[in-house]
Formats: sequence, C-alpha cells, structure tokens
Amino acid sequence: MKTTAGTHQIHPLQPVWAPDSRILILGSFPSVKSRESGFYYGHPQNRFWTVIASVLGMPKPENVEEKVSLLKKGKIALWDVIRECEIRGSSDLSINLRLTRFSVYANT
Repeated sequence: MKTTAGTHQIHPLQPVWAPDSRILILGSFPSVKSRESGFYYGHPQNRFWTVIASVLGMPKPENVEEKVSLLKKGKIALWDVIRECEIRGSSDLSINLRLTRFSVYANT
C-alpha cells in the first residue's frame, strides 16, 4: 500500500469572535482553498456560508468582510482546534497532529 506523506502546516487564520459571541463553531483545520483565500470555508462549493446565512435570515456573504459581519451579527465565533499538523491536501483523515496549543489562542 502506497502512502503519501503530508506537508507540515501551521494554522494561518485568526479566530473570529466578539465579546458578545454566544455560539462557538469549531472546525478542524483549514482546507487548501481556505488557506489560499485566507479565510474559513473558502472553497466555492462549501455550503457553510449559505447555511449560516439562511439560518440567520440574512443574505449570503460574498467576501471576507461580509462573512465576519455575518458571524458577528449572529453572535457566532469561529475557530479551528488544530494549530499545527501534517496534512495531505484538505483531507481531515490524513491529519497527523504534531502540536496542539490551545493556550496560544486562549490569551488572545
């Protein structure tokens, strides 16, 4: 069986939150498209933003500023739990945790 090693990645995104956030949505690690776009759930086929907008009764956001605004208006915080890992592409199944440091973000 042939296996392909993952590449070492450090989580490039900051958590999105506000002091009045009441809902916390946790993901694992940004996909390749999210890392390229610089924001969460960046693949155009991902339905995350469509679903969140629908649940909140608001228009689907089209850019990062609108996405942040939607989350904050909905009092939703967004973050991933893996800070650093080895991963092949965007496959969560390939994630090999190298280091998780929740305390790094806990003081921000």
